[in-house]
Order: sequence, then structure tokens, then C-alpha cells
Amino acid sequence: MTERKQVAVAAAVIFRDSARGREFLLGQRAPGTFYPGYWEFPGGKVEAGEAPVDALKRELDEELGITVTACSPWLTLSHEYEHAFVRLHFFRVEAWKGALQDHVHSALSWQQADVLTVGPMLPANGPVLKSLRLPGFMAISHAWQIGHAAQLDAIRRACARQRLMLQIREPVMDDATQAFAADAIRLAHAGGSPAVVNGEPALARALGADGVHLKSAQLAALAARPDFEWVGASCHTADELAQAQRLGLDYAVVGPVLPTATHPGAAGLGWDTLTALVADCGIPVFAIGGLDASHRQAAHACGAHGIAAIRGAWTT
Repeated sequence: MTERKQVAVAAAVIFRDSARGREFLLGQRAPGTFYPGYWEFPGGKVEAGEAPVDALKRELDEELGITVTACSPWLTLSHEYEHAFVRLHFFRVEAWKGALQDHVHSALSWQQADVLTVGPMLPANGPVLKSLRLPGFMAISHAWQIGHAAQLDAIRRACARQRLMLQIREPVMDDATQAFAADAIRLAHAGGSPAVVNGEPALARALGADGVHLKSAQLAALAARPDFEWVGASCHTADELAQAQRLGLDYAVVGPVLPTATHPGAAGLGWDTLTALVADCGIPVFAIGGLDASHRQAAHACGAHGIAAIRGAWTT
């Protein structure tokens, strides 16, 4: 049996803001290519000795005639095709110079993750679409500290500002707290934001959540992914991140990155360690620990999907 060749590819999720909202660019593969007519994220092969980010910039110049001015690493995925084993390095491209002039695709189309209007997607690219639906900010409740009413007010204000992922994380889930959690989830949904519950899957389902957030101990004990739209986990080590990927989770929360009030006196991982942990990760990662929305760009530079915060989620 012939061994499949190994191919590294740099792929770009090119974003723009329009009257319709946040959009990304897809290209349709031309006749005469592998999988003609399928849609893909622009990019191409990483040459020998070339860094993926350099390949990305070169390919976008050659394919689309644009010069990338701001990009960050995001996901690394693998896919087995009939002819090759492909490792895809996805980057977010937030800014570029030049007018789009396609040289390789049959067509280009600006799309939104929730309402994709083209297809089919190239198999290796398809899994990225769900990750694009994941909000870039996770707000974590602490009603046990500020009270149920104050937390509900904070959730209402936060969801009015932006679409986020709400995580209900309370140390004691008594009847009153469960009633609060159900109200909080309804508020998130009314604002167009999904919500997960930190705890047991059965409780998350009973409260009407969109998913469950697993503690690292729960993650270690799992043999299969719980059946929810969104499943994530808290991870602190490379082994825990690997387990989250094996189970096909939708995201991981990694930290603490900086010193926090939750763990006084403990040093954070730091940005360099976060970068090392996230490198080559195949699921989106939220950085957590002493962070707020002002740290989002730094987290992106490390390869994180976004920021998760407790106190920092409710201070603006």
C-alpha cells in the first residue's frame, strides 16, 4: 500500500465587518483541481523550510493580491485525504492592504458562520465552521459573591454589549441558585448568546443550557463526549488539552495566565507558556486568569481563540 505524502498547509480565515455583521471569505475550488467546486478557506502549501505564517502571507499575495498586515495563529487540524495526509495551520487575518483580485478560485464569497449560503465545504475545512460560531469572550458568573440579582443585571448588560459565551459557575447549586441559573440562561438566549453550566451534564440539561463546561477532573474521567451543542473543559496541562481534543470537545479554557484574586500569591502561567500550550491545538482555547477584554489581542497573538473572565467580565 502506498504511503500518503505529508503536506503542511497554511489557511486564512479572512475577516471583515459589514452591515450584515462579522464575515469571513471562502473560495470555490476551480475545475481541474482536487475536489473541484468545493469551498475552502484561502491558502496553500507550506514549502520546505518555510514558516506557516510566511506561507500564509505568500499564498494570499499570490492567490488574492493582498498583503497581510495583521494575523494571528488559531487552530491546527489534520485530515486524511485519498492522496495525502494534510496538516492545516489556520490563521485569523484581521487586516490587509490591497484590493481582492482572485487568481485561483472559480468564485469568492463572504459568509457568516451561522448562515452559510455556499457549499459543499472541502472536508478538511468543514470542522472550522463550528469554531467560527463560538463567541470570542466567555463571561463566568460569580453570583455567590455579588448576589443573584446583581449578577442577572450584569449578564443583561454584558449581553447587550456583545455576543458572548456565558458560563454559569457557582460552587453550590441549591434550589435558589438553580432558579438563578435558569433565569441567567434565559437572559443570555434573549441577547443571542449561548450558555453552558459548569457541573454535571444532567444539571446543565435540566436548566436548559446549550452545553456543559467540565472541570479537569471530570475531563480526565470521561470516555466519551457528552451530548450537547457545546462542550468545553478547564485545562491546565498539555495532557489535559490532548484529552479534550481526543473527546472532540468544542473548546478549552486554559490558565491562569496572570496572577488572580481567586488564587492569591500564585504565579500565573504567563503568555509564553500559554503560547507553548496552545501551539498546534485543534480546538479553540480561551485564556483565563487575571484577564479582561483589554487582553484579547495579547491572547490572540498566543494562538488563543479569546478571553474568559470572572471579575473582568462584569467591570465594563
